[in-house]
Amino acid sequence: MKIIIVAGLVAVIVSLFSALYYLYRDRGRGTRMVKMLALRVALSAGLVAFLVFAYWMGWIAPGGLP
Repeated sequence: MKIIIVAGLVAVIVSLFSALYYLYRDRGRGTRMVKMLALRVALSAGLVAFLVFAYWMGWIAPGGLP
């Protein structure tokens, strides 16, 4: 469970830094930065939804993994 959560957080951070890269690379002319930021928002929402679902299923507890 910890590996899935950490992998999700790493994916969010990678998406954020790729958006920063495209910001400097495209100089505001492309849409790749917007797509990467949209992907980051989707990944973040998916991670939160997964955490809520895992808590509901009892896979994780407020103090950590059971």
